[in-house]
Amino acid sequence: MARLQDPNPEQIPEDVANFVAKLPADTLFTMLTHSPSTIQPFITLAQALYTSLDLPVRSRELAILVLADAVQCEFVLAQHGPISKEAGVDEQVRRLIRDRDYTNPALSEYDRAVIQFAAEVALRPQVSDTTFSEARKFLTEREVVELLQLCGYYWTLSRVCTVLEVDLTRMYANESVEGFPTSLGDSDTESG
Repeated sequence: MARLQDPNPEQIPEDVANFVAKLPADTLFTMLTHSPSTIQPFITLAQALYTSLDLPVRSRELAILVLADAVQCEFVLAQHGPISKEAGVDEQVRRLIRDRDYTNPALSEYDRAVIQFAAEVALRPQVSDTTFSEARKFLTEREVVELLQLCGYYWTLSRVCTVLEVDLTRMYANESVEGFPTSLGDSDTESG
């Protein structure tokens, strides 16, 4: 059960209530309405992270899994297990991420570069020169910044879930949520 009570619906501004009404009923969205001035930009950023990046979908999912594991967010891990599978991240790679075996030779060089970069972003204040150089072998400048923004977003989302003890009430892997793609099957799935 979430640590905060649901906000009083009468205190939610009309534009925010209308915005939230377009989203599936979910404890996470309810918790986010406690900050009516930030929920729309926060969800809009999530939409941009899913629909407007050059960073391939598969790479995003690698980073999200690493970040969620590093910050121990079961909510995000549960959501992105099936999403990452649909994006082309196989069970062996998901297992290596869970085991924090980021340098395993079974990973492609590309996957190691993205995974190690995301892990260092999650766990340290700086990314080492070696890790940064490896990522730059594969990622454009734009993709590096997008990867950083993705990690930052999922760190924040994860902390909302862990600190407020948000329960997982529904899975979004096969649901249509306004502004988000309903399937990742046609998306770019960089495999390195």
